Amino acid sequence: MTEGILLAATGLLLVLTFLPLWKNPAWWVRGLDFPRLQLCVLAFALLLAQALLLPYSEPLQIMISVLVVGCLAYQAWWIIPYTRLWRPEVKTADTSRDRPRIRVMAANVLTPNRQADKLKALVRKHRPDVLVTLETDHWWEAQLEELAEEYPHSMRCPLDNLYGMHVWSRLPLENAETCFLVEDDVPSMHAKVRLNEQVAIRMHFLHPAPPSPTENDESTERDIELLVVAKSVQDDERDTPIIVTGDLNDVAWSANTRLFRKISGLLDPRIGRYMVNSFHAQHWFLRWPLDHLFHSHHFQLIRIQRLPQFGSDHFPVLVELQYDPASEQQSLRGDAADELEADEKISEKDVSESDVPEPEKR
Repeated sequence: MTEGILLAATGLLLVLTFLPLWKNPAWWVRGLDFPRLQLCVLAFALLLAQALLLPYSEPLQIMISVLVVGCLAYQAWWIIPYTRLWRPEVKTADTSRDRPRIRVMAANVLTPNRQADKLKALVRKHRPDVLVTLETDHWWEAQLEELAEEYPHSMRCPLDNLYGMHVWSRLPLENAETCFLVEDDVPSMHAKVRLNEQVAIRMHFLHPAPPSPTENDESTERDIELLVVAKSVQDDERDTPIIVTGDLNDVAWSANTRLFRKISGLLDPRIGRYMVNSFHAQHWFLRWPLDHLFHSHHFQLIRIQRLPQFGSDHFPVLVELQYDPASEQQSLRGDAADELEADEKISEKDVSESDVPEPEKR
């Protein structure tokens, strides 16, 4: 009986571990990209149970433990880069140097949430230069309007469908544009953010819809939005300072996020540091990194932190960067197969990288 239960649990773990290798975009497949940390814990607990309960007197008993070790190693391979066991991808900034800095805060507010005062208190405490709020409707826009005195530059797209978006900035926004790249009701925002007279940053603010039974049946739309932006910036990331940020509704370690990094050439400041699990704020046992900031090699990291929750299902995330274009930092690099995969995915919708606004060229 005990051996049968452990065998069944091992079979389930194998399915949950290796099903994402099937590149099917169905939500119930792609959703298994998310809980890799939880599956690591499950695999370790199952391995411990087997060690305590099995005599290992038969080959099958040894085999199921070997399979669990394989699952544990495979899941850990995806998430270890987001720990201190890995070499940091982005250098830590030398703050003693007199270099321009930018502080960016992303906050998915959860539209029905009414604790706007808590969010405003966090904004006043941490004083981001650029604040992007997701899921903001007309009520949230009215609540955040008092920030306009300190954040005189803004982009606004209030919506009641959980995809409203606002950008509030102390820094001037140039050639700002809101567009709907893949879905008619899911906006993205694009602007050149003037850091000083010499430096302007190309910024893209995204919030694609997730694959889920209540949203899109497949990850296709989300994946394509990320990849067209990646294709749009890949030719500029060596010469132009670039930041892509927002709630991407994909985990940092997914195959599609890795493909985004390979195509775009942008860096992830979490690599070699920590995961910054920003969702779900109310359930500690179901958390993963959904809110992201990727940047070009022009920046080094001063700090990245998850801020206290304010009633939303997301924690706000704050990232402070120092402009230092002379630094040598190596991102993931794609090959011809990666380019072909990205092109094939993008071709599934009537959209191309030319549809992504390039603020510095407008």
